[in-house]
Amino acid sequence: MATQDTHYARTPRSEKLKWVDHISYLMDNQFRLPGTNFRFGLDPILGLLPFAGDLASFGVSAVLVLTMVRHGASGKLVALMMLNIGLDVLIGSIPILGNIFDFAFKANERNVRLLRRHYEEGKYRGSGKGIIVGVLIGLVLLLVFLVWALWQVAEWMWHLLASYF
Repeated sequence: MATQDTHYARTPRSEKLKWVDHISYLMDNQFRLPGTNFRFGLDPILGLLPFAGDLASFGVSAVLVLTMVRHGASGKLVALMMLNIGLDVLIGSIPILGNIFDFAFKANERNVRLLRRHYEEGKYRGSGKGIIVGVLIGLVLLLVFLVWALWQVAEWMWHLLASYF
């Protein structure tokens, strides 16, 4: 894994945030398509598993954002991160199109880049405990939406298959 020098990597909390980089890399860039520079991770692979894969990817992204919040991400930064996760969940749950989208979008990598920029600009504000409740509510709402959307897709597919038989 190619590590990048970041401001937060030099802070006392570096060991606690190192795993964020590692998990983001695993989810979005772990593997390389042979003969190309195109990289992908577990996120699009998990997306191939209907329902469970989308929920697992969402869970990993949610834990990463919560960790970043606990380590001082600002409210604006968290809103941008939630937008990335929301797009990933919304479009990523669409059969076939979502799988293609997951290969290209890389929400976790985008969120880590946002965190790096946040630290480099000196906007680190210490503990993000004040916005954790809001983030948790947002994540729960995203999860509810994901489950609802997956249910709708499954129901549509069931009716489609039932009409053939």
